This record gives sequence, C-alpha cells and structure tokens, in this order.
Amino acid sequence: MNPAHSLRQLLAKPGTLIAPGAYDAIGVRLIEQAGFLAAYMTGAGTSLARGYPDLGLLTMGEMVENAAAMARSSQIPLIADADTGFGNELNVTRCVREYETRGVAAIHLEDQIMPKRCGHTDGKDVVSREEFISKIRAAVAARQNPAFVLIARTDARAVVGFDEAIWRANAALAAGADIAFVEAPQTAKEVADVPKYVRGPCLLNIVPGGRTPIDSLRDTEKAGYKLAILPGFMLMANIDAGDQALATLKSTMMSPAAKGSVTDVFRRFGLDQWNALATRLTASDDDSR
Repeated sequence: MNPAHSLRQLLAKPGTLIAPGAYDAIGVRLIEQAGFLAAYMTGAGTSLARGYPDLGLLTMGEMVENAAAMARSSQIPLIADADTGFGNELNVTRCVREYETRGVAAIHLEDQIMPKRCGHTDGKDVVSREEFISKIRAAVAARQNPAFVLIARTDARAVVGFDEAIWRANAALAAGADIAFVEAPQTAKEVADVPKYVRGPCLLNIVPGGRTPIDSLRDTEKAGYKLAILPGFMLMANIDAGDQALATLKSTMMSPAAKGSVTDVFRRFGLDQWNALATRLTASDDDSR
C-alpha cells in the first residue's frame, strides 16, 4: 500500500499515533522493528548528522535524499521535516513533489523566516500570515497523490503569542492542510488548549528539555492530539549510549562484548532477502546455459 494511504489509515484510528524520531536508515529500521507504526525524520538530527547545528543550513536536496534513504529502509510510513519549503511558493511546489516521489508519507512546513531555527530555542521570527497561508495553498496544489499528508507548523507562539498561533493553525487547515502543528506550547494549559481551539487534527512535538511540558504520552492522547512526534528520540539515545560506550572503552581499554554476531546485525537490515535474490539470479543464469 502507498505510504501516504497507510498513514491516513493509521490516523483514522482512535487515539494518538506515536512516531519516534530518527535521522538515518538505521534509526528508522530500529523503530519499525520495535513495533512502532510510523516514524519521523528529524530535521535537527539530519543537520547534526552532517556536522551542522539546526540553523537551516541544509539544502532541500540534502533533506530530501535523507528522507528517501529512510523511507526505502522500512515498511512503516515516514513523516518528514521539510523546514519552510526552502523558499517561496514555487520552491514549496518542488519541495512537496520531491518528498512525495521519494516515498515519504507526510511532511510539515513551517512559517519561520529562513534561516530557521529549532522550535524550542530562541532567535526565531515568522513570516506574515499571508505568506504562510499562500505556501500552504501551494503545497496543497502541488501534491500528486491526494493522500499525501500535509502538516502545517506554526512557530508563532514564541514570537507573537498563543492566540496568533491558533489563528494560523486554523487558517492553514482551512487552506487545505491535513494536520495543524502548533510548535512549542509553553504551559500544560496551552498543551491542553491547542486541540480545543484548533478546528482539526493536531500534532504535538515532544522535546525533552524543550519549551513544552509533557510527562507522559498518555497525557498527549487524553488531550486529543492525533499525532505525536519525538524528533530527538534516536538521536539522544545514540549520543547517550555512544558517550557511555566511549567512556568505558577509554577507561578500561576493553572492547565491549557483542550481543550478537555481525551476521545477526546484517540480518536486521535485509541480508537474508538480498542473499535469496542473489541465489535466484544465479540459478536463472545456470538455467539459461
């Protein structure tokens, strides 16, 4: 089934769809094998994996190709960060089509001024209402598959206040966006109020140590959010585990014992299927002789 159709089916079910975040094919495969039904490509993690902070320094090509590698590496739908659409309405049009043709199920587009910043840090600014809604209309018109999910993100809460963020979320839904993403509500009341005042499905971005107070994903579901993303989940897990492993190596000069063989690791990434394909192709060559 088309990834976008699969995502829409998941979103149509009761409750909150949880999409842990990853920044590469390894992460998305681990998310799938852990039993999650969707994954999220973090823009911040994609940038960090290329040696840059989350300051809008990556090109559309870099973001799209990372999304393509992640999308083809698992069978669960991938939701991807598409920053601001990388320019004006024409750039947004190309952006939507590039992600869509790579097998991505959904993207979110935001109203920050480029160069953009992480939604849970200072120094952001947003474009006008008119420019934001114009970009959302362009995105809606650009998709080739009507099932491709468009998420409208507004960072207005931190810049011009909660009421403006709600207005932008509703205007984006009215312009054809499928899900509203009010970035970084700053109190528990605001977290609860977003689904009350937004007239459509809502996404919550869960960032430990960020601006949004949230203790449990169960609270997200009780509040009425349809989708929750955890962008830094695999990123922080890898950093923490890497720091610990490297510190142990340096202090003990002992390589940690492996939990499995190298072949076991490769099997998690399709070794058996590729070997079976090679066997079939070789057999075909023998039959033709």
